Formats: sequence, structure tokens, C-alpha cells
Amino acid sequence: MLNAFPHTPLFDAPTPLEHMPRIGAHADHPNLWVKRDDCMPLALGGNKVRSLEFWIGEAQRQGCDMLVVAGAPASNQCRLTAAAAAKLGIDCLVLYAGNKPDNVHPNFRLTELMGAQTRFLGPVDEEERGRRARLAVEELTAAGRRPYLIGDPVIGALGYARAAQELHEQTVQRGLALRHIVLPGSMGVTEAGMIFGAALLELPWVFHLVSVEYQASELKARVAAVLGGLCSLTALAPEGDMLGHVRIRMDQLGDGYGVPTEASLQAARLFGKFEALVLEQTYVAKTFAGLLGAIARRDIPPDEPACILHTGGTPAAFG
Repeated sequence: MLNAFPHTPLFDAPTPLEHMPRIGAHADHPNLWVKRDDCMPLALGGNKVRSLEFWIGEAQRQGCDMLVVAGAPASNQCRLTAAAAAKLGIDCLVLYAGNKPDNVHPNFRLTELMGAQTRFLGPVDEEERGRRARLAVEELTAAGRRPYLIGDPVIGALGYARAAQELHEQTVQRGLALRHIVLPGSMGVTEAGMIFGAALLELPWVFHLVSVEYQASELKARVAAVLGGLCSLTALAPEGDMLGHVRIRMDQLGDGYGVPTEASLQAARLFGKFEALVLEQTYVAKTFAGLLGAIARRDIPPDEPACILHTGGTPAAFG
């Protein structure tokens, strides 16, 4: 479906699609499934690996010899960029917002372990962090390097457009008439990619985006912007309103990004107890709590199969 775009394999697809009968019995929904994107061998895996396959594919197409990425010390994207660079023998510069804390996050420790060069920018907001990252790329280019800045949301979303096809093929093999997809609602890259891929395949999936970071209007705008970019980049225009199949769930935002809710803490205990899943609290546990809430409200009826994406973030569970 996306063979025209450069792609550097970083894991052996597909990731597992697992039935969750024990939590299903607990929640009174017999057909719950989880797509295990936490089960990738690259530095404990996670959803950013799929985006990195296309970001690094584009970097290699351009002949780049270095990756630059910016984020917080807890960033999964920084950890996995450093890991991919180490695996492929490419230099990596990681720019962190803030000052180096006394107690560093497990993701930061893994990033350093992978050999990346790290630099703390001091207290900066998201916009300034991006500006400083672009400045670093300019400085490296002037010094004779060929850096690639990780993070273009549209190119990154190609990873989950491809994942939609992968998941569809798995459901066909199982004779599973999947109806509901539950995803974390955040920057829009994973969400838009999966929605776009499903639209291209004309799948009848309803998407439940459990916001972990933004209010509904901003989350919807971010997803819409990436969808528009995907249509332009691929010159493909799925029929109908792609956002018409999207339901935004606000019940787990709580006090904001990175702050657990009582339901997310309970979800981590329940899915650990019943399905041996490890759920970190920033993205994953809130999303799984959103799944349980949607089932309880019958937004996801018990006779309609549902699949939740486990996006990884495993190191944070040990922070």
C-alpha cells in the first residue's frame, strides 16, 4: 500500500494480536483483543518504532549520516531513535528540554546506554525546543555533517497506515470481524496513520481516541492536520469523512498529561492481574482505562469485537 516511500525495517512484523479472555470475562465483553506493539526487540519497543522505519528510510534516501531528535528526558521517541541509530551505525544527537534531573528517567538511562550524544536545553516550551532542534541541524550541516531531524508527523504516520493493513490481515486470518479500535489520543501521528490506513482499506472500524494530553478540539485538529498531510503526501484521498469514524474520549485526561487517574491505576492492576500486561501511566494505562470505561457505558457493545493498541513505554513502568 505504501511501497513508494522509503522504509527501513527495524522489527519483524507482525507484532502479536492477542485475545484477552480473562479481562473480557471481568468486563463482560468476550471479544477483546490487544495489538502488542510493546513486543518489539528494539530497546523494549513501542509505537515510535513504526514511525522510525519511515523517518530513517527518508534519512537514508537523503544520504544523512546523523539523526537529531528532541524531547523530554522521559521521551520514548528519543530512546528509540537512539536505539535505531545504534543498530544501524548512525550517530545520534538527543536534545532534552529542561535541566538534567537528579533522578533520571529510565528512558534517559537507556538513551545514554545506546551511545547517543545528549544535551539539555534548559527550561523551554515545545515551540522553542523545536526551534533549537532546527538550529542544531543547521549548525551540524555547516560543520559538514548530514543530519536528519526526526519527527515529521506526516512521514511518521505512514508507519501506522501500514500497521492498519497488518492488523487487518491478522483479523482476516482469525475470521475476526473487528469493529472497534482503541488508541491513545496525543500528538496525532499514530492515530491519524491508523485512521488513514483503515480508510484506504475501506474497513468499518470505529476509532476511540482516549485523550491523554489535549482537550478534544485540539486533539481533533492535530489528527485532522496529519490526515490532510497524508492525503497530500500519498496523493490518495479515501472516500468519506475519515473523522466521522472517530470518537474522542475525555474521561481519562484527569489533571493532565503524565498525571495518573484512579481509573488508570486500577487498569494497570487489572490488566496485570488478568492478562500479564505491563502498563505505564502516561499513555498506556489511561488508554486501557478508557477501554474499560467505553465497555461499561456500552459505547463498545459486548457483541462487537474490539482491539486496543499497546503502544509500549515499558521503561516508564520502572521509573
